[in-house]
Amino acid sequence: MLSSSLAPTTPNLPPQNANHAEAIAALQARFSQQLTTNATVREQHGHTMTWLTNQPPDAVLTVQDKQDVADAVALCNQFKMPVIAFGIGSSLEGQLNAPYGGLCIDMHAMNAILRVDNEDLTVTVQPGVTREQLNHYLRDTGLFFPIDPGANASIGGMVATRASGTNAVRYGTMKDVVLALEVVTASGEIVRTGTRAKKSAAGYDLTRLMIGSEGTLGIVTEVTLKLFGISECIGSGLCHFPTVEAACQATMLTIQMCLPIARIELLDALQVKACNQYANLNLQETPTLFIEFHGTEASVAEQAATFADIIAEFDGTDFNWHTDEAERKRLWQARHNAYHASAALRPSAKPLSTDACVPISRLAECVSETAKDIAASGMIGPIVGHVGDGNFHVLLLVDTDNPSEIAKAEDIIGRLALRAIAMEGTCTGEHGIGQGKQKYMQQEHGDALPLMQAIKSALDPNNILNPGKIWPQPLAG
Repeated sequence: MLSSSLAPTTPNLPPQNANHAEAIAALQARFSQQLTTNATVREQHGHTMTWLTNQPPDAVLTVQDKQDVADAVALCNQFKMPVIAFGIGSSLEGQLNAPYGGLCIDMHAMNAILRVDNEDLTVTVQPGVTREQLNHYLRDTGLFFPIDPGANASIGGMVATRASGTNAVRYGTMKDVVLALEVVTASGEIVRTGTRAKKSAAGYDLTRLMIGSEGTLGIVTEVTLKLFGISECIGSGLCHFPTVEAACQATMLTIQMCLPIARIELLDALQVKACNQYANLNLQETPTLFIEFHGTEASVAEQAATFADIIAEFDGTDFNWHTDEAERKRLWQARHNAYHASAALRPSAKPLSTDACVPISRLAECVSETAKDIAASGMIGPIVGHVGDGNFHVLLLVDTDNPSEIAKAEDIIGRLALRAIAMEGTCTGEHGIGQGKQKYMQQEHGDALPLMQAIKSALDPNNILNPGKIWPQPLAG
C-alpha cells in the first residue's frame, strides 16, 4: 500500500530578516524606480499556479540587462538576502514563492533575440523571450524552436524547470536543445557555460547542471538554443480507444517500433469532455490520442499508415488525419487549453496540476492505477499526458475550504509520486520540485541527495538563490 504521508505541505512564512531592509535601501540607491515594494506588485510576483499559499518577496526589481542582474545579486549576497528570478509566472510547484522574503528579479524586459545562425541552426536569446515570441520571429527562416510546454513560458523559466512538452517524443526537452548559457552566480559574477558547438568533451557539463536547477544555482541571463527545420509536410489527427490502458498500450508499441512520431498526446474521457465544452468541439468522449507526423508527404503518409495498423491491435477507432494547417492549429490549441478547460468543469474549485513520468513499459499501469485512485476518491481529475515519453498530468479540482477534499487530493498526489518512483520513474517529469514535491526527493534520489546539496552549498554558500525550493529543509548558510 502506498502511503500519502509524504504529501506536499506549505511552509510557514518566517519572520522578516533585519538585513533585508538594509539590502533594499542599497538596491534602491542603485536602481531607483526599477525597484518597487508595492504590495500588489509583490503579491503578483509571489504568484503560484498551485494551491500553495502566496508568499510575496520584500521587493521586486525589473532588470534591463545582465549587469543589472549581476549588481543586484552581488548586493543581495552581501546582505544575505534571498533572490528569486521571475519569468512570466507559469510554474506549477511554487517555484516563485519567497518563503524567506527577499528580492524578486523580474526578467521580462530582457526579451531580445540576440543572434540567429541559420546555417548552424542556433539562436541566442535573453531569458525573457517567450517560446511564442521566438517562433514568431523565426517564422520566415524555415526554422523553429520545438519545446512546447503549453503555456507561453519564458525561455529562462523553461531552462530553470527543464521544461518539456508535446514535441518531446521527437525533439527532446530543454536539456537536449540548450547548447550554452550565460549565468549570474550567487556572488554576482557573470559566467558562460558551453559553446555553440553541438558537443564537447571539455570539463564538467555546467550547462546541464544549471538546467532544471530552478534558480537555486544561478540566474540565467542568456541562452543559446538548437533550432530545427520546419518539415515539408505535417500531418495531425486523432483516434479513440475503449480504455486508457488500450491508448497507452498503443502508444508503447508506437515508440517500440521506432515510428518517428512528432507528438502523441493522451486525453482521458473527462479531459475530452472538458475540451469539447471549452473549445466548442464535438469529439467522441472516450480516451483519445492526438497525434502529429513530420516529414515529407510520402513519409508522413507512411507513418500514418503504420500507426493505423498499430492502433487496430488495441481497438483504436475513427483514426483520421490531415495536413490542413488551420485544422491542425485548432486541434492543438484545444490540447494546449486543457488546463483552462479542466478548470471550467468546476469553476468554484482550485485547479491543482501534478505530473509524473515512468518508463514507457510501465505507463499503462501507472495511468490506470492513478485513474482508479481518482475514481475511488470521488474527485474530479482529468488526465492528459505527453505519453510518448511516459509523462502524464492529473488536474485535480479541489475545494480548498473542504478539509476532506484536501486530504483526498494529497493522498492522490502522494500515491502517484511514490508509485512513479517505485516504477523506476520520477515524481515529476517537467513541473519541477519547487515547494510542492520536496518530500519525495529522498525517495527518488537516495544517497545522491547529499551530493546535490553539497553542490548547492559550494555554489551558493550563503543560500540566497531561491532558498526553500527543491530541498526539504533550508541549507545552513
